[in-house]
Amino acid sequence: MRTKSLLLAACLSIGLAPTAMAQGVVGSGIAPATVSNSAERAIGFADTAPAGGVLAILMTDATLPPLDGIALGGAERQAIAAAIASAGFEGKAGSTLSLRGIGDRSRILLVGTGATPTSLALAEAGGKAAQELRTDAHPVSIAGAFGDRSAADVAFGFALGQYRFDRYKTVDHKAPATGAVTLVGANPDAASAAFTGRWKPLADGVRLSRDLANEPASVIYPESFVARVREAFGNTPGVSIEVLDEAAMRKLGMGSIVGVGQGSPRGSRMMLVRYRAAGAPAQPLALVGKGITFDSGGLSIKPSSGMGNMKGDMSGAATVMGAALSLAKSRAPVHVVAVAALAENMPDGNAQRPGDIVRTMSGKTIEMVNSDAEGRLVLADANEYVAKAYAPGAIVNIATLTGSIVGALSDQYAGLFARDEALASRLLAAGTQSGEELWRMPLHKNYAERVKSDIADIRNSGGDGPGASLGAHFIGFFVDDAMPWAHLDIAGMNRSEKNSPLAPKGMTGFGVRLLDQLARSGS
Repeated sequence: MRTKSLLLAACLSIGLAPTAMAQGVVGSGIAPATVSNSAERAIGFADTAPAGGVLAILMTDATLPPLDGIALGGAERQAIAAAIASAGFEGKAGSTLSLRGIGDRSRILLVGTGATPTSLALAEAGGKAAQELRTDAHPVSIAGAFGDRSAADVAFGFALGQYRFDRYKTVDHKAPATGAVTLVGANPDAASAAFTGRWKPLADGVRLSRDLANEPASVIYPESFVARVREAFGNTPGVSIEVLDEAAMRKLGMGSIVGVGQGSPRGSRMMLVRYRAAGAPAQPLALVGKGITFDSGGLSIKPSSGMGNMKGDMSGAATVMGAALSLAKSRAPVHVVAVAALAENMPDGNAQRPGDIVRTMSGKTIEMVNSDAEGRLVLADANEYVAKAYAPGAIVNIATLTGSIVGALSDQYAGLFARDEALASRLLAAGTQSGEELWRMPLHKNYAERVKSDIADIRNSGGDGPGASLGAHFIGFFVDDAMPWAHLDIAGMNRSEKNSPLAPKGMTGFGVRLLDQLARSGS
């Protein structure tokens, strides 16, 4: 009793409510509402470049484009041409050449797009420019041989490439550049409209996903995930939000998701964000994401190496919310419901034990043989609930599900598992168009034997073997065979150890662009 009294006094002395003793100290003393990332460069469009600063030129080959609207004299053009020849710069995609001391520009950056750049290639060139100019304090003008809509593509790439998550840095931190970036072209109003209407909302969706996944688990847990997403959507037209707390899920019989979170003092949640445009189909596309806000492995505890990255085990949930935000903010003519199945998987005296039997909302039973195979458990109840409550036309799951998929595909592709060929084709096409590519993986009927249980309907692990396929088969067990269904295993894609043009190091927000494109592709 004296220990409890001392703990109460300590809580009060540092400004914590007494309930924090039961719920765990949230945020480790950080007030996340008052902390934000460094400001990003404002993005604008004009037909004439501002004087001075950095000039970034997008090039398809070694020949300098006309550059209308850029004050660049003959001597300056000759100096640039000489530098191009000296460096052997050919305008290949991903290549850059940085020049200084030419005219009144602090720097001239040449960025290659490749000979016939697609929308994606132009976005990547914009992202490459953002990465190269990450610490350059000067304003930036971007010009090149691109049209009105293409300028918006470049701006989109720049928006993704300049992302940073630095809200907790206080020392040894170089402030990022905040000078505006201006896309220079003949019709800035058309380019601005294309960016504002389509690409900026998508960049905002990717940013939301990255922010959620980059936050420490002491800041983002089921309840605060819900609050952060509510704030992001605000009063966006066409959006409705439903949240099931643990009591509601228990009442509905969702033993699978509740069981995963019962070892944590932070209660599980299921969040459903529905966006329906006027005239959109009656049946929504359901996007269902795994939302394990921290995965210790539960009683089947993980090794300590790399466990800190398990704050990102909710990337699937973050991705579906980012995609829904993009679609809603851009007023896309679609009907979607994004589902975040949220739980924290922790070991304590109340945690579920290997060997326990849990029951899903539909009454199906699961032998839980490995508490570290928990993502498929939360998705089981989420799939059953969204199918019953929203009657979707198709269900797509997305999850950082298995290490096996990383061994198979590394960080080049996410794994695609699908029972429906039309849905699989749409996903593959959306992956190619968005640049977030998928590789089709097998769902063989014999995998059913590997997850067969002697005492329940199914068990949540098949032991050694094709782990990614076994996990996908388990998830599919909780989706009616008549329902078009696919599962995306993004365990190798949600986090990057290095900068790339559209995804700086850290949590990538993988899947937001893909699912946004899928929803727009129709049936």
